Amino acid sequence: MANPVLSRPDAWTHNLPQAQPYPQQGYDQSYGAQYGQPYTQQYGQPQYGQQQPMPSAPQHVDRMTVDDVITKTAITMGLMMLVAVAAGKFLPLQLLLPVSIVAGLVSFIVPIIVAVRRSIGPVLAITFAVIEGVFIGGFSMLFEMYYPGIVVQAVLGTFVAGAVTLAAFKFTGFRLSGKFRKILWLTIIGFALASLLSFLLSFAGINLGLYAGVTGNVGMLAWLFAGLGVVLAVLSLVDDFQSIEQGIAMGAPATESWRAAFGLTVTMVWLYTNLLRILSYIRR
Repeated sequence: MANPVLSRPDAWTHNLPQAQPYPQQGYDQSYGAQYGQPYTQQYGQPQYGQQQPMPSAPQHVDRMTVDDVITKTAITMGLMMLVAVAAGKFLPLQLLLPVSIVAGLVSFIVPIIVAVRRSIGPVLAITFAVIEGVFIGGFSMLFEMYYPGIVVQAVLGTFVAGAVTLAAFKFTGFRLSGKFRKILWLTIIGFALASLLSFLLSFAGINLGLYAGVTGNVGMLAWLFAGLGVVLAVLSLVDDFQSIEQGIAMGAPATESWRAAFGLTVTMVWLYTNLLRILSYIRR
């Protein structure tokens, strides 16, 4: 429930093929026409408590598999990283900050919009990967200019954390209970709203202390907020794995693997940005 893309109750079931009733075939038979009172009976219709016909089996569709999810996630994340490298290399220095802010806001809003959509196709997933790549490229370059090598450290840390989380999920049976998932969801909503409020107030010169920026002193609140972000991102990743596992068990269509890839990309980016901040705090 933590990831808005995978949190809707019917995330995996709304696109399942619906069973169709058997076609009803019958013929008319007239009685009593010679008396001027024709009586027509339509055979094939339920009569006198007769049971309704059983629905036919739904047509065959390809089902989502783990391989589908891995392939689609590799596509979205690989494209995002390529765009990030290109953006960081070719964007002029004076455009890094404004472009990062715009792309970051779009990346923040798009998952919320996508969460209410009934389908997520390759076009939407790839478009988001490009936008996210622009944001990550500009955001990362701002830190790289002050702390050389920090981006590589953050990328490695993100994939190591993701791999350890996946191993814990797969081999130790680590799962989140329904109640804990609700608490996690509410906490992440509060975290996101606090982040958005801090961002908006910064334009008025008000600093809540939740973020320390690229340079400058780091307060205790900024340390705690970045650490909380990493913990929430890791738990959200577990929740994503759990949700995808449920989707596969439900027999979700193969097209839903784009939804899974989209959700995983959102969570991995969130984990990366928080790790990047913590590493910059350490480097200071």
